[in-house]
Amino acid sequence: MNLDIDVRVDCYCEPPNGTDLLNSTTNWTILSKHACKEYGGTLHGLGCQYYADVFLFSVLLFISTFTLAVFLKDFKTTSYFPTSIRALVSDFAVVISIMLMTVTDMLLGLDTTPKLEVPQKFEPTWEGRGWLIPMLGRNPWWTTLAAAAPAMLATILIFMDQQITAVIINRKENKLKKGCGYHLDLLVLSVLIAICSVLGLPWFVAATVLAMTHVNSLRMESESSAPGEKPQFLGVREQRLTQVFIFLLVGLSVFFTPVLKRIPMAVLYGVFLYMGVSSLKGSQFFDRILIMFMPQKYQPDYMFLRHVPTMRVHLFTLIQLTCLVCLWLIKSYKPSSIAFPLML
Repeated sequence: MNLDIDVRVDCYCEPPNGTDLLNSTTNWTILSKHACKEYGGTLHGLGCQYYADVFLFSVLLFISTFTLAVFLKDFKTTSYFPTSIRALVSDFAVVISIMLMTVTDMLLGLDTTPKLEVPQKFEPTWEGRGWLIPMLGRNPWWTTLAAAAPAMLATILIFMDQQITAVIINRKENKLKKGCGYHLDLLVLSVLIAICSVLGLPWFVAATVLAMTHVNSLRMESESSAPGEKPQFLGVREQRLTQVFIFLLVGLSVFFTPVLKRIPMAVLYGVFLYMGVSSLKGSQFFDRILIMFMPQKYQPDYMFLRHVPTMRVHLFTLIQLTCLVCLWLIKSYKPSSIAFPLML
């Protein structure tokens, strides 16, 4: 909170005991809160107990970040500015939203809003360990054999997570031209997990939401269409340049800690919500949930509705939704969360 706000009528500065007010050159009645504390004075009044509503402001940052990201992402479909500028704003919608909301938080001077916690030094976060994790450490030898059971569960979970994400990305609706590499992905992933285990780092796993968001950001659509007609999906820009720059910037982020630690957590939560909502675009499961609330004459002309009765589609969707809820409950309850890979 900024302490340099002028003292109001209901908040005044009282000089310390023994101060000669007649010969003093300091006007104690107009001192700011910060100056009053520097001179050793005491603040009195209800106005001195003012605290910014951090929770409300965090909610506003959260909603504003999400809304602004959605608006800027759809900016390319508007009629303002040339096509190149609209495409540029749409491509960097998330970055622009983060920058604007972070600057807003800085200008208001609310230092009490939760910020992103970033380590100040490039070293292990726990002082009691080094860079390499010993194979056994202080554990007895039989823990190596006992670790086989949870390792098998982790293997199933990683395998399913990787393969499910790969299947979603390589589905026919994305119109990908280059072949997929399911086995190569697993090989690279296993090597990276082994290295991370030795260093005590978090494992590399397939980020389904991030992968879907990345594919959606590379979508190509027709530029010319009839009035009121949606642009036609042409395919995905298949290249490796964005992946290289993404992980290059992730590595260079260790040098940006003075900037990253100023980003409010509410802004990041708004970005996460945007990523989750944007990944639902084009999801058949989400489309089938929506048509459950539509009269049949207003339902879109989906391919699966041409070959399968509507009630059968709704039944299949309800079964999937029930399984999703069960998996979420199992994962959320700690005693049963270990069985999550088996339920998959």
